Amino acid sequence: MIAMEQMAPVMFGALILVMLLGFPVAFSLAGLGLGFGYFAVSQGFFTEAFMGNLPIRLYGVLSNELLLSIPFFTFMGAILERCGLAEDLLEGTGQLFGSKPGGLAFAVILVGAILGAITGTVAASVIAMGVISLPVMMRYGYDMRFATGVIAASGTITQLIPPSLVLVVLADQLGRSVGDMYLGAIGPSLLQTAIFLLFTWAVVVFRPHWVPPLPPEARTLQGSALLKRVLWGMVPSVVLIFLVLGTLFMGLATPTEAGALGALGGMALAALHKRLSWALVWQAMDSTFRVTTMVIFILLGSSVFSLVFQGVDGHIWIEHLLTNLPGGPIGFLIAVNIFVFFLAFFLDFFEIAFIIVPLLAPVAQKLGIDLVWFGVLLCVNMQTSFMHPPFGFALFYLRGVADQIHKSGAIARPIQSRDIYLGAIPWVLLQLSLVAIVIFWPESVTAFLDKEEVVNVDDVKIEMQIEDTGADPLAPMVEESASGAEPVPSAADMADPSLIDPNTLRP
Repeated sequence: MIAMEQMAPVMFGALILVMLLGFPVAFSLAGLGLGFGYFAVSQGFFTEAFMGNLPIRLYGVLSNELLLSIPFFTFMGAILERCGLAEDLLEGTGQLFGSKPGGLAFAVILVGAILGAITGTVAASVIAMGVISLPVMMRYGYDMRFATGVIAASGTITQLIPPSLVLVVLADQLGRSVGDMYLGAIGPSLLQTAIFLLFTWAVVVFRPHWVPPLPPEARTLQGSALLKRVLWGMVPSVVLIFLVLGTLFMGLATPTEAGALGALGGMALAALHKRLSWALVWQAMDSTFRVTTMVIFILLGSSVFSLVFQGVDGHIWIEHLLTNLPGGPIGFLIAVNIFVFFLAFFLDFFEIAFIIVPLLAPVAQKLGIDLVWFGVLLCVNMQTSFMHPPFGFALFYLRGVADQIHKSGAIARPIQSRDIYLGAIPWVLLQLSLVAIVIFWPESVTAFLDKEEVVNVDDVKIEMQIEDTGADPLAPMVEESASGAEPVPSAADMADPSLIDPNTLRP
């Protein structure tokens, strides 16, 4: 039989095994939780009344207003994916930088960051940039592996740049505000974009034949026409970014309200590009329904599992396992990020956020680690889950796009999966370099957060001001004494402590 102290590791091992076997995550979590819960009750590890907490936990999930922002942001991203905004941005910036070596790659990175700030979904960014820029890159001599790598990596910046869905989920699981998570992610997202741009510049210097400039006949826009096209893509994007993030940062809107504004703004942009239709709205609603349903079911299943896991002291087992690591907080962060990196081969970011983060957060808090820093760090790490060969979703999206482009005749020869996987490896290493930067430079996250004012009580001085009315302040008490009340010492008596009878003092 299994002893009480063995239940937690057995449950965790069973969870990993079920994940590797490929069973649906939400139902696997719920099934394992209920199965081990029944066994724990039968063995007397906890009572049946403990399982009575389950309906309360599930109701807490369904009544969490913060999670309402997920369908709003998902709907916004689905609308913007099809409204033509990405095409305008890529065409304008591509023409702007195309005359220089690597110009298209620089344009893809910058547009990926902008799309990340207005869509919040990796799929929308990777698919849009793949469809638009991959044929142009292949047609004008870009190295195939570099081209596929820069498109996939630039799309994954979306996961880190607000209004990322991952940051919303992490804020909920860590008990921190979405606004703080968004502010904390500003520094790393800028650093990630800068690292990608720096790597592209190095390719331009050392491998210029990989990234040739566009020939003159391909640069169809010049002068004011080019400027108008760039502004047509940029100005609406900036307005929408302010509508979503500006109102949130200034405290004018909650995350859910900001998401609703974003959804409305996305529909307005689609109308501006003359692509708003009932078919477009229906497709966006269908995509939103699927994503939201997946998130809620995973969260419900993880609530069942975590309740039983805590009931058998799993949180204590995790705490003892991780707090004894060498190196203190830094050792803990390194070990956790290695663990999450390998988990990302098999689990997506929602599953990691709902299953693993609630187990790690109490340990991080006990070690004195700022949970906003911890959450943003995990978000940086989970970027790699989209780029892992062979399971990265960004690579899957790009694989599908490449096949469609080849079948349409826009690319002369097919793009092999091997080229996409090998092209992703340098960008995965660049993402991991950002993980190291955030670990050893926490100010990259915390510098954008509001600092709590610390007050030293030893420096506090209390000054009392008594208005001088010309009257004796003790006169009322003297009168009270004269009327037969308990005697009160006079001001002169109080000035001489030797004249005061200690027996007359009261607390």
